[in-house]
Amino acid sequence: MSPSSTPSTPAGPAPGTSLTADRRRRELALSTDGSAVDLLVVGLGATGAGAALDAAARGLTVAAVDAHDLASGTSRWSSKLIHGGLRYLASAQFGVAHESARERGILMERTAPHLVRAQPFVLPLTPLVSRPQAALAWAGFRAGDTLRLVARTARTTLPAPRRLSAAETRHLAPALRSAGLRGGLLSWDGRVTDDARLVTAIARTAAEHGARILTRVRALELTRTGARVRDELTGDEGEIRARAVINASGVWAGGLVDGVHIRPSRGTHLVLRADRLGSLPAGLHIPIPGETNRFVLVLPQEDGRVYVGLTDEPVDGDIPDVPKVPETDIGFLLDVLGSALDVPVHRDDVVGAFAGLRPLLDTTTTTGSDTVTSTADISRKHAVLTSSEGVITVVGGKLTTYRRMAEDAVDAAVAAHCLSAGPSPTTAVPLVGAAPPHVLAALRAPQRLISRYGTEARAVHALTTRDPGLAEPVLEGHPTTRAELLWAVRHEGALDAADLLDRRTRIGLIAADRAVALSTAHDLLGEALDEAG
Repeated sequence: MSPSSTPSTPAGPAPGTSLTADRRRRELALSTDGSAVDLLVVGLGATGAGAALDAAARGLTVAAVDAHDLASGTSRWSSKLIHGGLRYLASAQFGVAHESARERGILMERTAPHLVRAQPFVLPLTPLVSRPQAALAWAGFRAGDTLRLVARTARTTLPAPRRLSAAETRHLAPALRSAGLRGGLLSWDGRVTDDARLVTAIARTAAEHGARILTRVRALELTRTGARVRDELTGDEGEIRARAVINASGVWAGGLVDGVHIRPSRGTHLVLRADRLGSLPAGLHIPIPGETNRFVLVLPQEDGRVYVGLTDEPVDGDIPDVPKVPETDIGFLLDVLGSALDVPVHRDDVVGAFAGLRPLLDTTTTTGSDTVTSTADISRKHAVLTSSEGVITVVGGKLTTYRRMAEDAVDAAVAAHCLSAGPSPTTAVPLVGAAPPHVLAALRAPQRLISRYGTEARAVHALTTRDPGLAEPVLEGHPTTRAELLWAVRHEGALDAADLLDRRTRIGLIAADRAVALSTAHDLLGEALDEAG
């Protein structure tokens, strides 16, 4: 069992897991000194960080780079759901559905039970949902429960779906319109506390196994033997030599490897204050009027916010670092909300919005693949491609199956370049902070910290006992404390205020909150870096 699977002491994190500015400098110098690592991974989203962990856990030497930060791209813009594959059954993609259910179970029961837990959802049976549609949805939820069984996920982890009376439905979702409400359908799926925190945990676990995690290092050119890179903090250029290269740069993958054609799809979410909708003990599946099997999700968060999403729109043209949210997406999501809620939600109630670009492989221009024209279809697949130069590219897929995508990419690299490594062990490698539920329940720390840090919650909380000022919230009305920002700099690789506010925490999803918190983030960052210096 990995050291990260046992509770760390209040004095600090598990040995070898801390990502710091000093460690980055040292390991970047080692990576560009002319010696070769076994594997270079480009991209530190969920799949890239997962590939770094997978390879390092097999005993390979690994360097993993990203031009920006951990989870700076698509991996931080998800719905925060760990799907069990239900939507794929509708299109008869049974293999993909089973893979999703299996990976969900691995996260919930073995590798990240502190970060991924069960989320209840209510599908309200409004007048816009016909009885045949309701019957189809219920059959789907029952089939999803069968997927859970086949994937061997315990009933205690994911409860069974059930029918709700109108009164029960309104109790779980008081904001629903009561007129014509026939009841509801209750289902369960996996949900990650924070997708960016999941990526951070994966990267730190990779570092624990010896991988060099190098943020702010841009790959300028990939070759069979490595990459020319630039330190984005200093401007210095160098070369990282490697026996194999994995391109896990998501929607930017086609810019690094010829012949890889990406067809991005935009998924937009709105951010609302929780008090706008009132109490939400469960999330909502709100059927899209006129659609048979599409829903808008209403997702209550632990920080007093609610996410509403999502769209699936093809995107053309240049790919931005941070996608913009068009007003058409906002209007669409508000219209669907209005079809079911008794509480009016207006444009002014939208305090934030975010959009992620899914890195979908455009198989219409890829030789040897079936032609696919719908982004909703190709988003259900992942592909591992080997270029003529031997660079491995992994694209497609989704957050839930990041571990399997990483395993497949490393398998391809090992086979193509005859690396000495055994099979992937990552189904049994717990991420930093992971522990069985009974261990987490016994921790003496605030529950909110346990759901974000797992066993490390004690160490984060201990900072506040030594310095009570660190227990203060970063901004009024938001639960994030100054201690959490300090922890992010000392142990989670945060190098600037954007890392702190936009990824280690999600304060930055609301621009007004970000502006208020910015000075505190700068102050704590400076203090932590001075201590380290």
